[in-house]
Amino acid sequence: MEDNDQKITFQSKKEITCPVCEAAFRKEELRVGGGRLIAGKLTEELHRLYEPSKKYGEVFPLVYQSIVCPECWFSSIEADFASIPAVNIKNASADKEKRIKDTLLIFPNLNFHENRTLMEGAASQYLTLRCYDFYNKQASPTIKQGIAALRCAWLLDELNKKFPGQHYDWLGVLFRKKAQYLYNEAINREQGGKESLSGIKVMGPDTDKNYSYEGMLYICAYLRYKYGPAHNSEERKLSLEEARRTIAKLFGMGKSSKDKPGAFLEIARKLYDTLNTEITENFPDA
Repeated sequence: MEDNDQKITFQSKKEITCPVCEAAFRKEELRVGGGRLIAGKLTEELHRLYEPSKKYGEVFPLVYQSIVCPECWFSSIEADFASIPAVNIKNASADKEKRIKDTLLIFPNLNFHENRTLMEGAASQYLTLRCYDFYNKQASPTIKQGIAALRCAWLLDELNKKFPGQHYDWLGVLFRKKAQYLYNEAINREQGGKESLSGIKVMGPDTDKNYSYEGMLYICAYLRYKYGPAHNSEERKLSLEEARRTIAKLFGMGKSSKDKPGAFLEIARKLYDTLNTEITENFPDA
């Protein structure tokens, strides 16, 4: 019998019923404590890295964040799983075969009936990104899709380390570009009154810290800088200027606080300085 102290996950006691296919299953949960998670650096994308421990090895919390039905592969964050609008259940069911086929083209040999590996974790974020198409605007699906795209990119980075030469690095860039579009689209929709952000309680983008609305603004600006227009000079200039204005808003929202710690503001200020330098050097008339 395996010692529970050696495990990094457990099966939740609560049984979940898929709202699309009505399959019953239990969610795999990450155990906490005992030195399972050793926090490392915070990246410029507000992604928390973790050091492998001697006892448990590598642990990636993002692998276990999304719920995925093991039968039809419908997926979302836990808070929304049972709340897919009834009018969209038929469409979600009809999408099953294509959803599974498309996912397997990117992530081979998946099995959501067993404990997840890094591959299932990355696939779960892709499925979450895809399945929020079946939610209405009250769920704030666009920003949730953006977060899923970014998290998928982070897990693709880890897959690339383990399986170099399989194009996971290229896919990571594609998902970051997708996140760039979705993050900025979420803000545009909110400002245009098309979709509020009230349907999301934790904006992450990672699981260790909720950087809230300010974090979302930062990610919008960072992704614009890194993955926005690059080949058209005028488009690049406008994109950088918009990113700079977005970052400037952060410094108008007060000093550091619980939700906006000094380390985050330092990262944001570094990006602001980088944007200023590029705009000044390449577009002196801006």
